[in-house]
Amino acid sequence: MGLLLCLPFFLLLSAASSPLNDVPNSSCSAKFMDPLRNLNSSGLHLTLHHPRSPCSPAPFPDLPFSAILSHDEARVRSLAARLTKSMPKPVSSLLRPAAISVPLSPGDSIGVGNYITRIDLGTPAKSYVMLVDTGSSLSWLQCSPCSVSCHAQVGSVFNPASSATYRAVSCSASECDSLESATLNPSACSQSNVCIYQASYGDSSFSVGYLSKDTLSLGSGHRVANFVFGCGQDNEGLFGQSAGLIGLARNRLSLLSQLAPSLGYSFSYCLPTTGSTGYLSIGTYEPGQYSYTPMQSSSLDDTLYFVRLTSITVGGRGLPVSSSAYTGTPTVIDSGTVITRLPSDVYDALSSAVAAALRGYPRAPAYSILDTCFKGGLSRLAVPAVEMVFQGGATLRLAPRNVMIDVDSSTTCLAFAPSGRVAIVGNKQQETYSVVYDVGRLRIGFAAGGCG
Repeated sequence: MGLLLCLPFFLLLSAASSPLNDVPNSSCSAKFMDPLRNLNSSGLHLTLHHPRSPCSPAPFPDLPFSAILSHDEARVRSLAARLTKSMPKPVSSLLRPAAISVPLSPGDSIGVGNYITRIDLGTPAKSYVMLVDTGSSLSWLQCSPCSVSCHAQVGSVFNPASSATYRAVSCSASECDSLESATLNPSACSQSNVCIYQASYGDSSFSVGYLSKDTLSLGSGHRVANFVFGCGQDNEGLFGQSAGLIGLARNRLSLLSQLAPSLGYSFSYCLPTTGSTGYLSIGTYEPGQYSYTPMQSSSLDDTLYFVRLTSITVGGRGLPVSSSAYTGTPTVIDSGTVITRLPSDVYDALSSAVAAALRGYPRAPAYSILDTCFKGGLSRLAVPAVEMVFQGGATLRLAPRNVMIDVDSSTTCLAFAPSGRVAIVGNKQQETYSVVYDVGRLRIGFAAGGCG
């Protein structure tokens, strides 16, 4: 597979992969580093780490918070473009026998807002650190020989030649036909009849490589043969030190859909703070602990997870906006967006209510997209109780850390922002709550106190 992937819209880096040693931080306890991976009556259980936790197996670089917000905005813009069908549709074409042109269109911003876990792949099985994303469908990881570029990752790069069960997917396979719905980019075909995927993201990160199959190992001896994934030969952008990405969206190529026949069509997670660990579970869950809202369907995109936000209360009082203010904009619940976006009228009312409750505290200037800011850290503020209520009565009762966010050592801001085209329930508001995506029953549930 000596195919050269030429990407005219992006600068191709010449640096080869340089795997890093997976050495745990000596200050992190065994509780933080233990993968906690098993398969039992509760399904598959994986440990999740915050992308900027010092105890993560692949921590992201120490970016300024303004850069995190910038990448968050890129993700929101691309989600909005995805829903309005305004994204350009690229066309891959063969240029010469040893090359292929793969122009990429913007997709979801990835990386800085996504949580981290591990999977085992290949025969013999090896462990890889992966980003987790409910807004993406195709799972992929970096593969040798990294014919164009691989970023530095924790551990060794996956080597197809070292796995006895690895197979490339042909261009005529049905999985190749499904790529466009999974990645929003068309597939391409190599001269050796291997299907080529192109996964692109709104912050200009991307992965391009060969669509492949191999055995996924889930622990306790449970194995899934012929797991479909992308074997990346050109992987550039903000993926931290991860090996790749796990896609959990509603598409036949996602990890969720491929595991559904054996584990059931549901998953749950608790997104941790930087000082804790969370989990990702696929399969059976305890239904009684959750309050549920119906999973909404949308003709705008049938792979994302939509909910209906019906009200927000501050200090027990509803915001002074009409019910139609909540329903005029589609609402996506997303694990990779950091800051929750609200319809402008709803956001303005929330901002005013929180500012009124904190009237005695000195205000600070706006910080990037966050315009309701106060001097001092979060611990100094008497943050009012805020609840997000969804159709059916399911409620996120937000703790102060889910309402406000420290943007630097001297400023705390309301962790919400206005959006005109798409509302998004971001991960800052979901942190430490158990969230279940029961796709089989078309419902999403919330429960407090989920992370360890």
